[in-house]
Amino acid sequence: MDTSLSQPKNLNLQLITYVCFTFVGYFIIGLSLSVLPIFINKSLGFSLLIAGMVISLQYISTFFLRAYSGKMIDGKGPKPAVLLSMIGFSLTGIFLILAYYFKFSPILSLTFLIITRLLTGCAEGLVGASPINWAIMALGEKHTAKIISYNGVACYGALAIGASLGIIIEQKFSLYGIGILSIILGIIGFLFAKTKENKTNISQKETQSFWKVLGKVAPFGVCLALGGIGFASISTFITLYYNHFHWSNGALCLSVFGGLFVAGRLVFSNVINNYGGIKVAIACLLVETIGLLVIAFATNAQMALIGAGITGLGFSLIFPALGVMAIKSVSPSNQGSALAGYGLFIDISLGVAGPIIGSVADFFGMQFIFPFSAAMVFIGLGLAYFLKRKTNLNKIEE
Repeated sequence: MDTSLSQPKNLNLQLITYVCFTFVGYFIIGLSLSVLPIFINKSLGFSLLIAGMVISLQYISTFFLRAYSGKMIDGKGPKPAVLLSMIGFSLTGIFLILAYYFKFSPILSLTFLIITRLLTGCAEGLVGASPINWAIMALGEKHTAKIISYNGVACYGALAIGASLGIIIEQKFSLYGIGILSIILGIIGFLFAKTKENKTNISQKETQSFWKVLGKVAPFGVCLALGGIGFASISTFITLYYNHFHWSNGALCLSVFGGLFVAGRLVFSNVINNYGGIKVAIACLLVETIGLLVIAFATNAQMALIGAGITGLGFSLIFPALGVMAIKSVSPSNQGSALAGYGLFIDISLGVAGPIIGSVADFFGMQFIFPFSAAMVFIGLGLAYFLKRKTNLNKIEE
């Protein structure tokens, strides 16, 4: 056994060297997250529905890369997946630059943006579960909850920082600046990953097909998908929502969301082990629903910020709470596929949410997107309660 497991400080430092790849990837994603919907809608002149569909293309390609990534991790280890993801993120910067250069031709510019989003999704699919599995293989399964939590901090913290910084960079250097920074960060991530030792599963005796593993984690994934709609509504449409009501600094909502998300992960890091994944998920989905309702009924930007913070706090532990249970539902040799399959559901959530919420905004009005999102998360709350009752019944029968 690795003696470093008994040294928390050393453990935390080692953990950071793995989840930093998640941070790099999602920071690059965040850089363009706040600016692209406005660029597509205002600069290129396309509808909110088109803007939502283009943004959501990322999650569609992520969906297809998850399965490939999971099998790669289980068979060859997580390092190759991380290396390919960093290459992908660098390529997104190149096509983002091309999209801005050809903005005088909306169709051509949108075509390059579509390629950018597809490449971003491929890169995200490869990096989504890889750092988590890499850390679990290197540091031990008993730290799974902590590893998933730290990875989430890196993910959503990077999105929040990247989204806010992306607004500033776009204002000063246009999309050129975001593209160049994406290329540089992808190269740095690739070079650092090259220095780390790969890890592989010792036993392959119980390896199952990805689709069979997917079936086992699906109940937890569906619940996660419904909870993810709240995040999708804020990450994709909050800047347009603020613009609709003539409020300023909509990107600050993403920062507040991310800040409370990170705080929730750090302050309540032990509650999953203490109370169980389903109970924590139920509590978090309830808090997220309340946060979205606060935004829905907000009469000013400050109230919307409070709602974003509550939503971030609620969403903070949903992924690790249900993720720990998803991992426990399969054998150790299938953990790569389990995490990849479980992660598919957040991709589905974010992929479907863009067009659906965009349609709600186009046909019913911008003011209806957060009541709609709150209703979807509330359905997730009901499903989590059902899963809790089912788990309790199974224990009684055993």
